[in-house]
Amino acid sequence: MKIAVNTRELLKGRMEGIGRYIFETTKQMVLDHPEDEFFFFFDRKYDPSFIFADNVKPIIIHPQARHPLLWYIWFEIAIPYYLKKYKIDVFYSGDTYLSMKTKVPTLLVCHDVAYKHYPKHIKKIHLDYYENNFAKFHKRADHIVAVSEFTRQDIIRIYNLDPAKVTVGHNATPKGFKPSSSKEKIEIKKNLTNGQPYFIYVGSLHPRKNVVNLIKAFDHFKKQNNTNHKLVLVGRMAWKNEELQEIFTTTEYKDDIIFTGHVSNEDLPKYLASADALTYVSVFEGFGIPILEGMSSGTPVITSNVSSMPEVAGDAAILIDPHNPESIADGMWKVVSNSEFKDDLIAKGYERVKVFSWKKTASHIYGKMSKLVITSVPS
Repeated sequence: MKIAVNTRELLKGRMEGIGRYIFETTKQMVLDHPEDEFFFFFDRKYDPSFIFADNVKPIIIHPQARHPLLWYIWFEIAIPYYLKKYKIDVFYSGDTYLSMKTKVPTLLVCHDVAYKHYPKHIKKIHLDYYENNFAKFHKRADHIVAVSEFTRQDIIRIYNLDPAKVTVGHNATPKGFKPSSSKEKIEIKKNLTNGQPYFIYVGSLHPRKNVVNLIKAFDHFKKQNNTNHKLVLVGRMAWKNEELQEIFTTTEYKDDIIFTGHVSNEDLPKYLASADALTYVSVFEGFGIPILEGMSSGTPVITSNVSSMPEVAGDAAILIDPHNPESIADGMWKVVSNSEFKDDLIAKGYERVKVFSWKKTASHIYGKMSKLVITSVPS
């Protein structure tokens, strides 16, 4: 089988949730199926570490697709040409985009449709593209894998899809997340927070991630409780952050808030494992990988009671109302005030992450693609 993969999100040192999903599932399929040929479609120079085995053929396709006009050129002009040139049997596109100009069977992965729920959080030029194309992409796809049951139900309703066309292939924990020793935790705290305990947030600093209410919650927590806790915010500063900057400058405890910016793959697991709790209180997620990263690190998780997050967390996290800073602050206090409760949460987290497996998700995707190829062959 000749499988083409849209790998434009594989960027060394800059992979977020979508890139990680494509990386993990594709790598697993490549290693599990040496009998198949995989054609990786990059839109720029690629890192050699992404070429997982000898059955991978990397192809750079121009232009670099990082703008709606360039998205159109890449997917609707360049991709059909290369699918035909290499006589591809099936196209795996894991970033919710696809080509409308090819008849090659296509499996699409949908991570969320946040633009439908929070359109004001999207740049207008991008929002216009999503509104004009994403419904068509979901209709055109021969099969869709949603990253959670919540996302599956969401896109079936929004795009009026046949439920049989949409199945679930969960995210899982990236490699490297594990508990740290007491000695390692002391060293991390010494360097990061001058030895003080801390809560941690991991993700882009974007309005949908609800960092504004997290800062308000931390402010409330500090006022109500006599602790030395810090709040560590790990992630890049995303678009439309005026409110975040304003709340930070006015909060009473801004000296206890630490912005790290982007953190390396080597340091992030250590930062997570040394925290008193992960505070991942987004208002909307298609999945929420940091929840599993926190659990795998032996760190209690405080997360939201909306969208996909209860599905991912199960009974292994504190669920809070993300719109209520006092609810978030109460979750923080539950963790730091009751060591027995904290230990129980950690133990439940270790069990919860076992539910999710990249190997299982990759096998599911491969199986669906194989069926698409079989059913597309003329009888």
